[in-house]
Amino acid sequence: MITREIQLAAQITAVPTLDHFTVAKAEVDGEVLVRTDQIGLAATYLELMRADCTIPVPARRPGERVGVAAIGTVVRSDSPELAVGDLVYSMTGWSEYSAGPAAGYVRLDRGLFADPGYYLGQGPTAYYGMSDVAAVGEGDVVFVSGAAGGVGSLAGQIARCLGAARVIGSAGSPAKVDYLVNELGYDAAFDYHDGSSADRLRELAPEGISVFFDNVGGEQYEAALQAATPGARFALCGSLSSQLGDAAERFPKPDRAAAEAKGIDLLPFSCYHTPAQITAWRDHFSTWLGEGRFTYPQTVVEGGIEDVPQAFLSLLQGSYQGNVSVRLS
Repeated sequence: MITREIQLAAQITAVPTLDHFTVAKAEVDGEVLVRTDQIGLAATYLELMRADCTIPVPARRPGERVGVAAIGTVVRSDSPELAVGDLVYSMTGWSEYSAGPAAGYVRLDRGLFADPGYYLGQGPTAYYGMSDVAAVGEGDVVFVSGAAGGVGSLAGQIARCLGAARVIGSAGSPAKVDYLVNELGYDAAFDYHDGSSADRLRELAPEGISVFFDNVGGEQYEAALQAATPGARFALCGSLSSQLGDAAERFPKPDRAAAEAKGIDLLPFSCYHTPAQITAWRDHFSTWLGEGRFTYPQTVVEGGIEDVPQAFLSLLQGSYQGNVSVRLS
């Protein structure tokens, strides 16, 4: 059948605009045909559209469909593994329909979460980074930069569920600061535009931080170095402060000398969303939700496939809170 999809019109070299995307028609055919219901968005997708992509997966080229995670409903199946009406997860990107072998789709339990969009969150990254990489436990004082974003809004709550004594977050507006404290259960938060991050950390964590979950880099990383206690663990997840620069600027090398002087463990990581990582997250996530210990932060944009690029650009500009998805009309 013929579907509409979003293709890359030109690889991105600086600040992305709507001109980098185009709505195109494409033919899809395969063992399973799936109607896309909801599309996940994440800042990391930007890297996949760059001419100088540094992620060790093939970058998107002009004329190719963009995007990654999506959930949808099976509308035709020639496979015994999937039935018409099944809810499925795939990495098929920004299209109204997708098709392919049944093995390319993961059947989901519609009853596990209150909203199917919960499956599109960046929980595997947040959980893996906080639990396995930073190894947060009882008594830790945790600082999360970019705490109102898709990963950060989950990472802070995960830290509390794992036993952290105090969780502090940074965000880009007073409204997001209020959101972190009053809705997501952060003990304290600050607007990084409001003076020195180092001064704010000294005020909010006078005895220092033992864990830093970094989504931003730059000045907030330097502030965390100053606030860290000897032996602190730094889980380095992203560098949003420099995501629009060239390849060297987007992933600046952390100041290892200053970290080594304080015995800080610098732990850069990537989450490949392996089955084990996804299962670990979903098991804990569903349990914590059931216990009333967790709030799923999400922004759902309603629209058609043609609205997805603008929603993506708005995410990059910091217009949303939590995990962002587009529910297709």
